[in-house]
Amino acid sequence: MGIKESLENLRTLDVQSLLRDFRGLDPNDPGQWPLAPRVATLLAIFFAIVVGGWWFDWSDQLGLLETKEREEATLKEDWVGKKRQAVNLPEYRRQLSEIDRQFGALLKQLPNRSEMESLLADINQAGLGRGLQFELFKPGTEVMKDFYAELPIAVRVTGSYHDLGEFVGDAAQMPRIVTLNDIAIETQKDGVLKFDATAMTYRYLDDEEVARLRKEKAKEKAGK
Repeated sequence: MGIKESLENLRTLDVQSLLRDFRGLDPNDPGQWPLAPRVATLLAIFFAIVVGGWWFDWSDQLGLLETKEREEATLKEDWVGKKRQAVNLPEYRRQLSEIDRQFGALLKQLPNRSEMESLLADINQAGLGRGLQFELFKPGTEVMKDFYAELPIAVRVTGSYHDLGEFVGDAAQMPRIVTLNDIAIETQKDGVLKFDATAMTYRYLDDEEVARLRKEKAKEKAGK
């Protein structure tokens, strides 16, 4: 008998021996079972516990763990952002103070309601002072904004090119904000120019006007 045949006989013998171990097992007395059935049964119980635990509990716990990990990452990002803001808080306060200062400076360039009449007189005087002839100087209807009002003024003057340029420069250099819009220039006889424009000036609203404007906006929103 060769070595190969001996190995095959040994393998067959082992399989047969295992099969005999699994025959005639008494389920009421597993302590008397041969070693192989007991080991196989323990492995089967172990895998059943693992599969059952995964199916009924561990899979949910892993899903919950992933959710908590994502929440942790989000909270860390929020914390880093808030920490960065806290570190830069003095700089933010300085910038806010600078913005308030600049806003206050701009606000001072807006006349209040009582100063509007003198501003209109200044615009008119700026044109007359340059030798221009006013054909039209007509304030329009105020347009209310959040904290200021726009007042358009229809202006038509005639004069030389040089005088018109000086008038535009004077309007731009007024201590109060005045802008010239919708400018149209037309040449007339003897080289005289006709200058049409809308001079836009602004004034800030007093507390009473701001309160009334907010109340009107609140009524409009409620109506919608």
